Amino acid sequence: MNDINQKLDQQINERLDYWLGQLGRLCGQPSVSTQNWGITECADLVATMLEEQGYTAEVLPSGGHPVVYGEGAGGSDKTLLFYLHYDVQPPEPLELWDSPPFELTRRGDQLFARGVSDDKGHVITRLAALDAVRQVLGELPCNVKFVIEGEEEIGSPHMPAFVVDHQEKLAADACIWEFGSVDAAGAPTQSLGMRGICYVELSVETAALDAHSGLGGSIFPNAAWRLVWALNTLKDQDERILIPGFYDNVVGPSARDLELLGNLPDHSAKMMEFYGLSGFVKGLTGGLALQRQAVFEPTCTICGITTGYQGPGLKTVLPAKASAKVDFRLVPNQSPEEIVGKLRAHLDAQGFSDVQVTYHGGGRPAKVDPDDPFVQIANETAVQVYGRDPVIEPLIGGSGPNYPFIHVLGLPVVSAGIGYPGGRVHAPNENIRIQDLVNGIRHTAYIITRFASEV
Repeated sequence: MNDINQKLDQQINERLDYWLGQLGRLCGQPSVSTQNWGITECADLVATMLEEQGYTAEVLPSGGHPVVYGEGAGGSDKTLLFYLHYDVQPPEPLELWDSPPFELTRRGDQLFARGVSDDKGHVITRLAALDAVRQVLGELPCNVKFVIEGEEEIGSPHMPAFVVDHQEKLAADACIWEFGSVDAAGAPTQSLGMRGICYVELSVETAALDAHSGLGGSIFPNAAWRLVWALNTLKDQDERILIPGFYDNVVGPSARDLELLGNLPDHSAKMMEFYGLSGFVKGLTGGLALQRQAVFEPTCTICGITTGYQGPGLKTVLPAKASAKVDFRLVPNQSPEEIVGKLRAHLDAQGFSDVQVTYHGGGRPAKVDPDDPFVQIANETAVQVYGRDPVIEPLIGGSGPNYPFIHVLGLPVVSAGIGYPGGRVHAPNENIRIQDLVNGIRHTAYIITRFASEV
């Protein structure tokens, strides 16, 4: 470890209690985007916290929840952008929390609160890392910018347009994303891309009100069956999506992607045990074939169906209405807009013009060149922090608004952070381990100093 890194570590440890206090301050402010609870107050708090650290900050409109933008001048003309979010998931069910969700609580080496990992802990991680770098070097070695949104937990519906509209303001040379974690073995993970998503609701109404199944069962159209028949046209039993043209724009994994997938640890046995599975789709058993299927194949998932009666006992009813939530996970180079259009055309061609399609949101997939110099810096500094090579994921199954950062701003995007498999993100008792927080701060600080001197 070089002298600068040793000084950074010392500074981070000396200031840890201060930053734990700041983490408690931020987690103490509710900011549930789906309920619009505390959003304005939290955006103002984040802007205040940036200003307290010497950055300029402003709260900008986005067409939805506000975006906090901040910046600070450094000693070179290079600029590092931090994408983060201040909104969190709802805390319910409250009875499953062992401590108040919006009160940072320490138990042993763990810290509990809603947002402590996702994503307020990462906001504090970036600020703490920059503070350490500035204290050790006497100044920021590069310019820094922050874009901290309030809609990530509801799909970032306004972030793509926000980035397009503020390209000059957000111009940078590289980006550190809002998350990062270690795996079950303690190895840091490097996530270089995310699948896209297209989320829709299919709904059909066949009558003005529910009917007695004896009266109408033989002569009334049944909304539940109508919806089931429509859903049955979307995918076959071999997992092939049947919408014409659905796969037209799909770009498969490169040889380099397959190499990285082949190096990933095989968690198939643990997944089967944890989820109580009898097997994977298509008879897959693990290894590269499963890794490829998991992230480089698009999906069509029925997330939920609502119709008729499902209470206790009997109710002989013929449903008048039925709806289903469906998400499509997309791979390069698909887009949600094309999928919605093809879905509508498919349903019409199959005789289901009466089935309404409501688009609830989505985003395009995107991934970063694994051999980009900034990616190499993030990977090499991870080794310095964790003492082992990172697990490099060319694409992950989840989705986020990385497309405009990669393809509009033209930035390499890396992850570095504080999560771990037991963090219960989105669930009651969300938590982080203090040592993971320290390592996330160290990793971020190491990236900043290397980026400023090399890229």
